[in-house]
Amino acid sequence: MITRRHLLAAAPAALAATAWAKKSKLRIGVTDWNLRLSGKIEAVELAARLGFQGVEVSLGRTPVDGKLHLDNAELQQQYLAAAKKQKIALAGTCLDILHVNCGKNDKLALKWIADGIPITKKLKARVMLMPFFGPCALATAADFDYVGDALRELGQEAEKAGVLLGLENTISARDNVRIMERSRSKAVQVYYDVGNSTRAGHDILAEIPWLGASRICQFHLKDQGYMGEGKIDFPEVMKRIMDLGFTGFANLETGSPSKSIENDMKRNLNFVRGLIG
Repeated sequence: MITRRHLLAAAPAALAATAWAKKSKLRIGVTDWNLRLSGKIEAVELAARLGFQGVEVSLGRTPVDGKLHLDNAELQQQYLAAAKKQKIALAGTCLDILHVNCGKNDKLALKWIADGIPITKKLKARVMLMPFFGPCALATAADFDYVGDALRELGQEAEKAGVLLGLENTISARDNVRIMERSRSKAVQVYYDVGNSTRAGHDILAEIPWLGASRICQFHLKDQGYMGEGKIDFPEVMKRIMDLGFTGFANLETGSPSKSIENDMKRNLNFVRGLIG
């Protein structure tokens, strides 16, 4: 039997949770590639229909006439019009061509970063993810220093454009900060992926508050299978993010165990919403 005493005892926790949710300006987006619409404008409508507040847009892995796929004024306008119509944000861009031309050793990667900055600005996306995985993964101190040096001038260009360059990788928070400090640019920040960092053996519950909101530009949220059923303690992860006062996007980069993208995305989105009120 629930008594008045039980209700009074539960009230402070409930009020705290409500206040926590009201204070947060965290927004939840989704990656276009996990919607299986990488680089396709249809991702905007689907993300909005599923209830997301933003969609992260791929810039394209295959050049078109020597340019990035989205280095096209007409296509950029189509994205902006679709986002306005659907009342959804373009939450960021992904420079996925860095999976082909490695940012740690390929000079062509520098061109793509330079080209991606104005595209990201035109899309009003604010954050450009720079991936370092597979053969392009950062592994040595020499890799860290090369990337930091390479991003000095590009970081200045990003600052002028109001764009943040997000480092997404599997190295530790401290090694990422080493790159950031070497770049000497406040535009170079960490794109923190809780799934990648967990699999790499890093303590995400310690790294997130240690980095702080000033050094994290965005988050990727994912786990093995459905969120909340893997190894990651998502209630604590979301609390750490909320405690930062983070006001940007946390984007779902989740798979589809049931093979129904819409159902699985809704399930994961509802799970996250439940954690943030």
